[in-house]
Amino acid sequence: MFAKILSSKTKTVGWSAFFVAIAGFLGYFLSIFRDNLLANFLTNQQADVYWAAFRIPDFVYGILITGGVSAAFLPVFAGVFHKEETKAKALFNTAFTFFLFSLIILSALMAIFAPLIVDIIVPGFDAIKKQQTVQLARIMFLSPIILGVSAVFASVLQCFDYFIAFAIAPIFYNLGIICGIVFLTPAIGISGLAWGVVLGAVMHFLIQTIPLFKSNFLPHLSFNFKLPELKNVLKLMGPRVIGTAANNIKLIVNTALASTLLAGSIKIFNLSNNLNNVPVNLIGVSLAVAVFPLLSRYQALQENKKFTLSVSHIFSRIVFLIAPITVLIFLLRAQIVRLLYGVRLSGVSHFGWWETRLTASSLGILALSLFALCLCPLLIRAFFALRDTKTPVKIALITIAFNIVLAYILIKALNFANFFSHFTANILHLNDVSNLAVLALPLALSASNVLQFCLLVFYLKRKKEFVQSRLLAKFFLGKILFASLLMGIACFFTLRLAVRLSGIETIKGLALQVFLAGFVSLLVYTASVLKLGVKEPKNILKVFYGKLKHS
Repeated sequence: MFAKILSSKTKTVGWSAFFVAIAGFLGYFLSIFRDNLLANFLTNQQADVYWAAFRIPDFVYGILITGGVSAAFLPVFAGVFHKEETKAKALFNTAFTFFLFSLIILSALMAIFAPLIVDIIVPGFDAIKKQQTVQLARIMFLSPIILGVSAVFASVLQCFDYFIAFAIAPIFYNLGIICGIVFLTPAIGISGLAWGVVLGAVMHFLIQTIPLFKSNFLPHLSFNFKLPELKNVLKLMGPRVIGTAANNIKLIVNTALASTLLAGSIKIFNLSNNLNNVPVNLIGVSLAVAVFPLLSRYQALQENKKFTLSVSHIFSRIVFLIAPITVLIFLLRAQIVRLLYGVRLSGVSHFGWWETRLTASSLGILALSLFALCLCPLLIRAFFALRDTKTPVKIALITIAFNIVLAYILIKALNFANFFSHFTANILHLNDVSNLAVLALPLALSASNVLQFCLLVFYLKRKKEFVQSRLLAKFFLGKILFASLLMGIACFFTLRLAVRLSGIETIKGLALQVFLAGFVSLLVYTASVLKLGVKEPKNILKVFYGKLKHS
């Protein structure tokens, strides 16, 4: 039964995105549970070591696998498969072999030079913390090898519309990490955290193999690295690796800067960033991933009008969905952080009042750039489908440099009393909290995300496929902003009333505040957009109705 479900196909972009989003929601529920355990179970020093160690193999995964293998292999494989299945199988086997051995060599080299890498990534750590970071990172370097092969499998499954296994694989990845926290760490120490990451990667890989059997694309070793189709993948992969490395490099930079601040700064930044990425992956990435094969097909067939309309429709859908979420996260940031991280699930707690307030403030700052983070995956994939890899690269380099410079300046500005530090403390209600320098990291990251979005839109609009076309319908953005403003007002007053009724001391009271404020706010937003004639709610309902009708 389970194998049959995994081997089921999704027929439309809407339902592909739906399954990816639902599985993503479950996966992020588990990731929040995981982060709660990490926040409370580990001391600030231990948590900083774990996230610093995790950042290194995750960087390899983010730029080479997500940015390279997944983004470059799929369009080439799809094009070859539609022409000749035999050549597609040859490409699959060769790519499987090439990436397997390449990642083994790369991971081995990085494990050997881990001490030097750690010195760069966490310059503020002392000798003991650096040694622990090296120890965990060397174990975790097994995960990019496993996940790299899994990514090749996932690309084939996406091409065949087997989105269910692709969508639920991250759930098993998180389950593996949780097992490492709960069972392995008490048994073998902090290295159990790293072995949990490896276990999660193995489970991520195994879940992809079930539908792969049905697709009749079982891999075997093939060392024909001169295959022209593989060369095409590598040509596309090079610039895409750089283009999609922006966020990962920004995280590396922020980790390095956070290591020079108080213990717990890496922990605070990662907890808030992980929460902020939940809607990004549920909405922005899921829709971008689902529509990418379609964009690749339209470009291959030179159907420019359909290409433009597809990008515009997904763009509008993301804006419609992310606007209310941004308002809710910003206004309910304190309640969200206290509910998700303040509740002790591990029996101990190393997540105190200082960590709570700065994590909530960091989350609020990051939420301001949610629209940019959710739309950038779509825009980048639009460039990739158009086979323009240079433009995203240039934009990535600009935003990385901007993030580095701005973060450095803001850390200096928040480290002593001045107008900017007082203004930041006042606006975020942190007047009684010292050591605000950690907030420089989300401030710089948010600003660089917005800059990246603006540059991507500017250059995409200059493409011939988009000449005299609109990414958003006339007055659409104004209607969404007005509905969001009404929603924000409703949320503010409902929250104040809920606080008076339930207080802020108990979990039940916090949950009531989030529920009431969220429920009233979404009612106001939905009523407002319908009254203003926004078509997105009806379009989304049509997707679900159409599926139910044909099921």
